[in-house]
Amino acid sequence: MKKTFNPPSVRRPFGNYNHGLLVPPGASLLVTSGQLGIGLDDAVPSDITAQAELCFEAIKAILEEAEMSFADVIRISGFVTRREDFPAYMTVRDRYTLDPKPVSTLLVIGGFTRPEFLVEVEVTAAKIF
Repeated sequence: MKKTFNPPSVRRPFGNYNHGLLVPPGASLLVTSGQLGIGLDDAVPSDITAQAELCFEAIKAILEEAEMSFADVIRISGFVTRREDFPAYMTVRDRYTLDPKPVSTLLVIGGFTRPEFLVEVEVTAAKIF
C-alpha cells in the first residue's frame, strides 16, 4: 500500500496532490515520456482544456497497456506555456487522478518544439503486487 506524507511542518498542498508518496518494495515501475495535446490525426486543439485531455487520454492508454490505471500514478509533471492556463490544466488533471493523490509539479515554460502546443504531461506509476 502506498503511504502519503504531508507533514504538519510543511505548508498544506495548494491542490489535489500530496507532498510525498512512498511506494513499498517490489512495485513495478512505469515512467512515461511527456505527452502532448495532439490527436492520432495530428490535429492540435487550440485550447488548453482539449490539449490537456488528449495528454491524459494518451497517458491512460499507456497505463492500460502496462496493465495499470491512474490509481497507480505516483507522480505527475505538467508543463504549460501560459500562466493563465494553470486552472484549466488543474481541472483536467484532477478529473483523472485518483486517491491517494500523486505528487505533482507544474511548471510554466517558454514553449515547446511547436508553437501550437500549450501543455505536456508525464507520469510515473508504480503497481503494487
